[in-house]
Amino acid sequence: MPSIFITGAASGIGRATAQRFAAEGWRLGLADVDAGALDRVRAELASAELHLYALDVCDDQALAASLQDFCADQGLDVLHNNAGILRVGSFHEIALAEHRRLLEINVIGVLQTAWLAYPYLRQNQGLLINMSSASAIFGTPDFASYSASKFAVRGLTEALASEWAAVGIRVCDLMPPFVRTQMLHDESSNSRMIDRLGIHLEAPDVAEQVWCLTQERHLHNPMTLPFKVLATLSRWLPDTANRRIMQLLARP
Repeated sequence: MPSIFITGAASGIGRATAQRFAAEGWRLGLADVDAGALDRVRAELASAELHLYALDVCDDQALAASLQDFCADQGLDVLHNNAGILRVGSFHEIALAEHRRLLEINVIGVLQTAWLAYPYLRQNQGLLINMSSASAIFGTPDFASYSASKFAVRGLTEALASEWAAVGIRVCDLMPPFVRTQMLHDESSNSRMIDRLGIHLEAPDVAEQVWCLTQERHLHNPMTLPFKVLATLSRWLPDTANRRIMQLLARP
């Protein structure tokens, strides 16, 4: 039975990914800081082989213990490095502690989960899927620290894809624009960009793409046709043009 370990698995994209892989008969390791929400996922997926871990991805000792428990005997086929948080608004109006916490979860959490999972992915010549974002294409106003965190994830993905190919581990990232989740709903009033671009993806759409990545071989995987076009254009447009587009999208 193939295995997947998902961080941020109790809600949104992580929960939908757990449902998608459970439907395929995979063995699931689900980690999330919200123990109550994990229990609800357990009830929803009662017929699947589940291993639940209530932890903060910034807690390296708890994370190491959970990966060892789940992977020690069988290795790991897929790591979905999904845990993350979002804060939207003017950079100077968001408390410094909130910026720091976002970077700890979205960058350090992703980095150390990958580091700790390495021997188990190597054992099975597995796949690492990092959750990046459309915000990793060009720095996004009102999403400054979030955008910075996803640039870091993009860079980590590119570096590990080169390093880990030598031992048979495939590495890629997924780059969706806005996805209709509770996390985005809670922050949606803080930026006009969300209203202007709209929300065209649901969590199951992203989970389906995660499933497809087990068969595909692309490094970066932007989602939706408009964003794919925008991502392509951004590579050719001068920085001044990209910046002007972002300013127009985010203006009051």
